[in-house]
Amino acid sequence: MAVTPDLQALRRELDGMAEDLGFSRVGVAAITLAEDEAHLRRWLEAGRHGAMHYMARHGTRRARPAELKPGTVRVISVRLDYWPGSAAPADATLADPGRAYVSRYALGRDYHKIMRNALQDLADRIEARIGPFGYRVFVDTGPVLEKPLARDAGLGWIGKHTNLIAREAGSWFFLGEIYTDLPLPADGAGGSHCGSCEACIPACPTGAIVAPWQLDARRCISYLTIELPGSIPEEFRPLMGNRIYGCDDCQLVCPWNKFARAAAHPDLARVRHGLDTAQLTELFGWEEAEFEERMRGSAIRRIGHERWLRNIAVALGNGPPTPAARAALEARRAHPSALVREHVQWALARLDAALRAPRGAAD
Repeated sequence: MAVTPDLQALRRELDGMAEDLGFSRVGVAAITLAEDEAHLRRWLEAGRHGAMHYMARHGTRRARPAELKPGTVRVISVRLDYWPGSAAPADATLADPGRAYVSRYALGRDYHKIMRNALQDLADRIEARIGPFGYRVFVDTGPVLEKPLARDAGLGWIGKHTNLIAREAGSWFFLGEIYTDLPLPADGAGGSHCGSCEACIPACPTGAIVAPWQLDARRCISYLTIELPGSIPEEFRPLMGNRIYGCDDCQLVCPWNKFARAAAHPDLARVRHGLDTAQLTELFGWEEAEFEERMRGSAIRRIGHERWLRNIAVALGNGPPTPAARAALEARRAHPSALVREHVQWALARLDAALRAPRGAAD
């Protein structure tokens, strides 16, 4: 005869299990997401997901965990800090048009495997404690409303920039989930603490935060540099500055990030390949084999060499018209990819215009 596990006791033990595995926080959420489903539906109907067609293709499963993993009654949600405390200051890199800005989350190793392994270890520990149970682990690997679930698990609140914020940790962390059939005690959501602050909204270089809690992904630099497969709309290119992979501006100005915690996991704490201080011309010179080799084990690898060159070409076009920048672009003028050639030609035209402009003239 099976012994019914003491779920109250298990919930208390989850905190210690998660801490042992490097997570900064764990919580348990119920699976009712009706309001969030309505919000998602409106967002999709407005076309704000852009070319991320998978967002619409998954239908209601994103907001209904039991449709994605039958039998699910609770979601265990975790946070993992990723702020690379040893990296060169983000503001300094953004202010230097000759350097490449890479989103802080991508300076270390790819978090997907790190978090998936740790979540699997957590599930294994639960199983060792109570016996077999139904579950499925997610780390950006399925249609999951991870921020609403983390909110409902008490891990923070969704800020006006649509990222999750925690009072004691800011927003520089990853989220992961275990869908489970264990009816654990749910922690419940806390309150929102943005108050009247709207610093993130004007901080967005492209105006992607169109209103509090409303993001138009089609305007977002993270979408444009990572998710968009084709040509970057010309209206956004000058606004991208030197951001070649992602954008952190809305988080950099958030006052809650004064409480951000540096990454404890060594693979997230260590900056790889000098990406926090790299020169655009250096990165633009990487051939495909070198890109693949250097970006092995990095989240950046998924965009591929073609988008990598596309993004850097835009950044070079936004920088000063130095001989090194022009030479780097000229070397790619006849690139086999029409996408790369288009952005190279745009960048060269920008540099030519900057050379012709009167000294001190505005862009």
